[in-house]
Amino acid sequence: MEERRIGKVTHFFARIGVAVFALTDPLKVGDTIHIRGRNTDLTQRVESMQIEHKEVQEAKPGDEVAVKVVGRVREDDAVYKVIP
Repeated sequence: MEERRIGKVTHFFARIGVAVFALTDPLKVGDTIHIRGRNTDLTQRVESMQIEHKEVQEAKPGDEVAVKVVGRVREDDAVYKVIP
């Protein structure tokens, strides 16, 4: 499978398991993402996203989105979209 870098992690809220991504490419609910860093390597489907505490179905480049993640991520980890 091919992967395209779409942004990076700018913040992680450990207690609630939510990461904030700064996007350079579009992202939609239902997309599969791969988050990679020095100590991070996780793949998951995007189940929901929020911008400024409002649910959204898609986000565009330049947006900062909050996504529930299945594991610990760190600031500056790269976010990739998995392309089937």
